[in-house]
Amino acid sequence: MLPVRRATVGALCLSAFAVLTACSSGTAHDADPHRQVPNWKSDVAPADIGDRMHVRIPTEATDRRAAYQNGFQDDGLLLAFTVPTARVGAFLSGLTPEQELTHRAEPLAETVKPTTPFAHLGLKEPETLADVRGGPVCAPCAGELNSLEVAVHPVDAQHSRVYLRGVD
Repeated sequence: MLPVRRATVGALCLSAFAVLTACSSGTAHDADPHRQVPNWKSDVAPADIGDRMHVRIPTEATDRRAAYQNGFQDDGLLLAFTVPTARVGAFLSGLTPEQELTHRAEPLAETVKPTTPFAHLGLKEPETLADVRGGPVCAPCAGELNSLEVAVHPVDAQHSRVYLRGVD
């Protein structure tokens, strides 16, 4: 009976080794960032993200940036652009915020690590900036979005950057 146990234990050990080796030895295909979750879609156009957010990007907007992150359950949408400061009020009223946006004079003191960071677009997080106006635009939103938030930060005396973060 003892030799059977050794053979069984040996076979089990060999099987476990094979499973562990198969699970831990990845191929270049397995390392593909587009197969991992979450992952960022490449070549996302700002107009396409604006459409998904149901946001009309002002025609005079410059430095348009966008990103789409595939998530486990929800996807993240980022859209940022610069507009003349005089145009910000009209843009915000077109979003029809559910409540008045708040103004924050100082950056948040806490470390901010959003799930979908604007750093992916080469921008600072709006929460880390001073003199920001923002808040939720909708939660839940009509259509496919679960939520949408806006933040506006003056870039200089004539221009402001608009940040939009959505959950789809």
